[in-house]
Amino acid sequence: MEAASVAASSIIRVAALSGSLRKSSYNRGLIRSAIEISKASINGLQIEYIDISPLPLLNTDLEGEGSFPPAVEAFRQKILEADSILFASPEYNYSLSAPLKNAIDWASRPPNVWADKAAAIVSAGGDFGGGRSQYHLRQVGVYLDLHFINKPEFFLNAFQPPVKFDSDGNLIDEQAKERLKEVLLSLQAFSLRLH
Repeated sequence: MEAASVAASSIIRVAALSGSLRKSSYNRGLIRSAIEISKASINGLQIEYIDISPLPLLNTDLEGEGSFPPAVEAFRQKILEADSILFASPEYNYSLSAPLKNAIDWASRPPNVWADKAAAIVSAGGDFGGGRSQYHLRQVGVYLDLHFINKPEFFLNAFQPPVKFDSDGNLIDEQAKERLKEVLLSLQAFSLRLH
C-alpha cells in the first residue's frame, strides 16, 4: 500500500488537555473549538478532551506495586491510547499551571506514557497570549520525549479587540479559528510522519 493511501486511511487520535479547570476558561474554549473544527473540516483527526480535574496531587505514596489511583490509571490509559497530544496551556506566573504540571507528572511516572508522541500547544490569555507557558512546556517536553510541532505557533491575546470569546468561553473569532485549524492540520501531518 502506498504511503499516501496509508495516510489517507489513518485516524489520528488526539488527547486534548486544558491547564485551566474553569468551565468557561478561554483555554478550554480553544479545546472545544478544536474539537468542532476537527469534526467539521479535518478528516482523520479525532480529538477527545481529557479532564484533568479528578487527578489527585502527585504523591508517590498513592502508588501501589505497579498501580496508580483509579483516576490516574484512567488518565494514563487515555494518554497511552492517543497518537498525539493537544495542550491548551494558560500562563500562570510565566509558566504552565499547577493542574497541567500535575497531570504531566502523573503520566510521566514509569512507564512514561508521553514518550514518542507528537504534540501541539495553543494558549489564550493577556499580553503575550500565554506564550511563556508554551516555552516552559516545551522545555518540560524534552524530558518527556514529546515531539512538538514548531509551526505554526498559536498565542491568542484574549483581551485585545475584536472580541475573541463569548461569555461562556467559546471561541467566536473566525480568524483565530482559522489559525487554530492550521495548528491542527500541522499536528495531524506531523503525527502521520512520526508513525
